[in-house]
Amino acid sequence: MKRICFVTTSPLIVNFFLVPHLRRLASRYEVSLAVTLPGEAPLKDLPGVHVEPVTIPRRIRPLGDLRALQRLTHLFRERRYALVHSFGPKAGLLSTWAGMRAGVPARLHTFTGQVWASRRGTMRALLRAADRATARRATEVLADSASQRDFLIREGIVAAEHCRVLGAGSVCGVDAQRFRPDAAARAAVRAELGIGAQAPIVLFVGRVTRDKGVLDLAQAFGVLGAEYPEAVLLVVGPDEEGLGAQVRRLCGERARVVGYTHTPERYMAAADLLCLPSYREGFGAVVIEAAAAGLPAIGSRIYGIVDAVQDGKTGLLFEPGNVGELQAHLRRLLGDEALREHLGTAARERALKEFAEERLVGALEARYRQILGG
Repeated sequence: MKRICFVTTSPLIVNFFLVPHLRRLASRYEVSLAVTLPGEAPLKDLPGVHVEPVTIPRRIRPLGDLRALQRLTHLFRERRYALVHSFGPKAGLLSTWAGMRAGVPARLHTFTGQVWASRRGTMRALLRAADRATARRATEVLADSASQRDFLIREGIVAAEHCRVLGAGSVCGVDAQRFRPDAAARAAVRAELGIGAQAPIVLFVGRVTRDKGVLDLAQAFGVLGAEYPEAVLLVVGPDEEGLGAQVRRLCGERARVVGYTHTPERYMAAADLLCLPSYREGFGAVVIEAAAAGLPAIGSRIYGIVDAVQDGKTGLLFEPGNVGELQAHLRRLLGDEALREHLGTAARERALKEFAEERLVGALEARYRQILGG
């Protein structure tokens, strides 16, 4: 049985994106997972997967990065993997480098958005160069959306013949049994948070950071208080930059800030529309998860999100950072329940048709079989 290894920096990445792949592949290959532990959250159950604790700093840490490189190189040489597959910028840089040193024949990396896309100056140049180095050391690169692939090619990070997108895009698709309309969950979550049954909820799910546009959303939502006094902004996800207090200050009692959850589907069932005002995004997986739950989305018009949201059909797009345009879209959907339902129905149909988890998991397994010869 051939050996493969997934490499990433965070248990959250594993839990959100990699679990269905790992579970499927464990029936065909001897699968390892190299990941930083303990991390922000416990790993989900992964039967048949051997977990290798490897501390990979997410930020630039020269000594820590060198230790991680040495650890990965030793692991790859010892285990003699036929294929290693990395997710996340730092994991990609170190894994492809260690894979070359250890003689791993197949080195894959999946790009899920570029940190440098929203940076300026020296840091942008440094992070951009790191992504280019990752692509050059990889034997194959995957992008999780067609628009991200186009961006990477246009920026000279990857060669067109070296980069592909699986299916219609995303890392793992959406589990339609998990993400779906759920009246019981809708009532329970609203009761837990003290939100009325008829109050419209605008939902944000993801890392609570400036790059995700959370403060833009809070500013746009906050000024609509007089028009929609019952509307609630629900922010769900790890507050990595301590922005929760600013969100509450901008929106007052109409904001609910919830930390990390391993059941985002409950909050999607409770909400009426999703907003992802991000400045950078590889695909916007949360959009299709919410879509499967019947929610339309308001998203920024950037690569990645334009693949997840069909403007005017499954949601509305606005220019990133344009708080006035975002406010206008919020006003439009908060004031038109019929439009929300129309867009949400179309979003769910598209999510189930084009982004079913089985399609994406099957596509990656098929690609591995092509690379490894069975």
